[in-house]
Amino acid sequence: MKLDIYQVDAFSQRPFGGNPAAVCPLTEWLPDEQLQNIAAENNLSETAFFVPRGEFYELRWLTPQVEVDLCGHATLAAAWVLIHMLADAPEVLRFATRSGELRVTRNGDELAMDFPAKQPERCEPPSGMLSALGIENAEVFGTDDYIVLVEDEAQVAALTPDFARLKGLPKRGIAVTAKSTRFDFVSRWFGPNVGVNEDPVTGSAHTSLAPLWAERLGKSQLTAEQGGQRKGQLRCELQGDRVIISGQGALYMQGTIYL
Repeated sequence: MKLDIYQVDAFSQRPFGGNPAAVCPLTEWLPDEQLQNIAAENNLSETAFFVPRGEFYELRWLTPQVEVDLCGHATLAAAWVLIHMLADAPEVLRFATRSGELRVTRNGDELAMDFPAKQPERCEPPSGMLSALGIENAEVFGTDDYIVLVEDEAQVAALTPDFARLKGLPKRGIAVTAKSTRFDFVSRWFGPNVGVNEDPVTGSAHTSLAPLWAERLGKSQLTAEQGGQRKGQLRCELQGDRVIISGQGALYMQGTIYL
C-alpha cells in the first residue's frame, strides 16, 4: 500500500518557521495501531489524517505517542493540503472531529479556523510546577492546559523547563504567556504528557489564551506569537463562544509512505 504524505509548516509564511505537521489523506480509515505507528515514525508533534465523508472530512490528530482531542496547527496544515494540493476543495472546509465540527475558511493568504473557546479559571498550581518551569511567582489559570501568566515576555523567551518534572501533571500541558511589545501576547507551550516537550505553535492552546488576553486587554481581535527558538504567528478573534484562529502555511515536503 502507498499513501501520500505532506509536511506543512503551519503558522508561517515560509518553510522552517511555525510548527511542522504531517498530513496523510486517506480514502478509508486504517487500523488505529497503524495510524499511531505512522505518527511515531514521522516523529512530529502531530500527524493529521482525514477521510472524506460527503460534505465533511473526518479528521484525527496523533502525536508520536497518543491521539489528541484538538490540534490547531495540524488542522491548518490539513486544510492547506486540501486547498493547495488536492482538487475541488469547498469554500468552507468542514471537519468532523473528537471536538465536534470545526470549520476552516480561506481568507486571502490566511486560513481561518473556527474553534470553541475555553474560558480559563484561576487555580492553584500543582506542587513543583512553577519551580520546574524556573518561575518563582505567577498567576495560574486552568482549562485543559495550565496557563501561567508572567510579567515579562523576556521571561517567556528564557524558559528552560525541567520536562521530567512536568510530566504527569493532571492536565494536557502548560502554556506560559506574557504581554508583548510587538504582539498583543506571546507564549510557549510544553506538553511532555502527550510526548511533546515543547510545541512550537499550538493553535488549540489559543482557544484558552485568546479569551484570557481578550478580557485582560479589553479587545476581541488579538495578534500573537508562540515559540522558543522556532516561532510562528497567529491572529485570534473572539466571537461569542468561538475563537477564530488565523495563520498561514508553507509546504516543506511531499512524499509517499510504503506500508
